[in-house]
Amino acid sequence: MNSEFDVNQTMQPVDGTPPRWNRKEAEAIYGMPFNDLLFLAQTIHRQNFDRNRVQLSRLLNIKTGGCPEDCGYCSQSAHYETGVKASKLVDVKHVIDEAAKARDGGTTRYCMGAAWRSPKERDMDVVVAMIEGVKALGMETCMTLGMLDLEQAARLKQAGLDYYNHNIDTSERYYGEVISTRTFADRLETLGHVRAVGMKVCCGGIVGMGEEKTDRIDMLVTLANLPEPPESVPINMLIPIEGTPLAAADAIDPIDFVRIVALARVMMPKSYVRLSAGRTAMSDETQALCFFAGANSIFVGDTLLTADNPGEDKDSLLFQRLGIEPMELATQ
Repeated sequence: MNSEFDVNQTMQPVDGTPPRWNRKEAEAIYGMPFNDLLFLAQTIHRQNFDRNRVQLSRLLNIKTGGCPEDCGYCSQSAHYETGVKASKLVDVKHVIDEAAKARDGGTTRYCMGAAWRSPKERDMDVVVAMIEGVKALGMETCMTLGMLDLEQAARLKQAGLDYYNHNIDTSERYYGEVISTRTFADRLETLGHVRAVGMKVCCGGIVGMGEEKTDRIDMLVTLANLPEPPESVPINMLIPIEGTPLAAADAIDPIDFVRIVALARVMMPKSYVRLSAGRTAMSDETQALCFFAGANSIFVGDTLLTADNPGEDKDSLLFQRLGIEPMELATQ
């Protein structure tokens, strides 16, 4: 098959609207010879982004543990004995102080996550103050607080929140194998509320949870076929957490992981594709291939919620070796 011709035809609809994808088309791209896939993804990446700049984001856990959801990968679920203790919501000053340190270290986007099923009304004033404080530092803001109703989404938007993160995690077919306390449709409903109030969407998933290749592809098909594709697409490699149902999951093959990153870039050419959880298990060579495949955002810092993350010194050395520079806020 003439993969390049088929892909170009699919990516350029006559009326300029985002293309509609199906699994067959996505599988054809995913299965291209590796060099051809990387060349295609890098070509598309260069058409939409600076090829040698990567966005630096930092994630702060503003409320740890005790989550009532039973996500099979999560150390913060109250269903599992993982050693993570539940905490209260942190104070606003701590969040702003940490955000200022991150900004001074070159981070342009600050993400805040709470281990909730959904935020309670009593917590909304504090959450709003966090958003306003971080925005005042000149940074992009992102939050992940679980499910939102329309009123909550509107309040976060009014406070100045730029992005809301709510991952679909995997395909609709495999979703029930990982989570039973909320549905795939629940995830999509929250994304709809976020879009309805005019916020940007950060939405991706996790690979290496025992899913099949088609589940990974279907996850990206779902994201690319949303009324508007997410502006930010985090691709997480499962970090097996002792005490969770997925603690013994087999690791995904690095080449398969790079293929998923490349497919995300091809299917969502204008989105930031973020290497998120799991980078501590990736070699420098795997990360370099991911950047070539179109990944252009990472989380920096020593921890990612409750899991280890490569330190900033290690990331800085890798960037120097690859000739990559941090993205400036003005270029986003």
